[in-house]
Amino acid sequence: MERRVRATGHENVSAEHASTFELTSDDWLTPAGDCILAVEADTVPADFDAEFVEACQSHEATITVTLRADGHEEAIEGRGHPDLSFENDRSMVGRTSDYVDDRTVMVGADKAAADLDREFVDALAAGADLECVLRAEE
Repeated sequence: MERRVRATGHENVSAEHASTFELTSDDWLTPAGDCILAVEADTVPADFDAEFVEACQSHEATITVTLRADGHEEAIEGRGHPDLSFENDRSMVGRTSDYVDDRTVMVGADKAAADLDREFVDALAAGADLECVLRAEE
């Protein structure tokens, strides 16, 4: 089961956070937002349908996030969790830890923002369009 999100890079994308990555629907980004990869996301967790959310609410679920921008592709694999609520109406966060809040869309991610290829990050900092594909499988 897949869902797509489109967003846009921003000049303040640094992707230096060691334990999370984030997409936000906000249209701005300060340098402090070192986990944020893109802004103006057209879909937020609260927009996901119940079927997709339910598929993610299992410890057995594998969640893969594929990020594409300017000819670059990054795949991040993590897992689901029963406490994933997909209720946030502003941003989605992938986490290397098991911490869950209303922004969390995956836990146990095998990459955070700091682990992403620097050419990919540079493309986002130059304002490249980002396609994010979330895939949930059991």
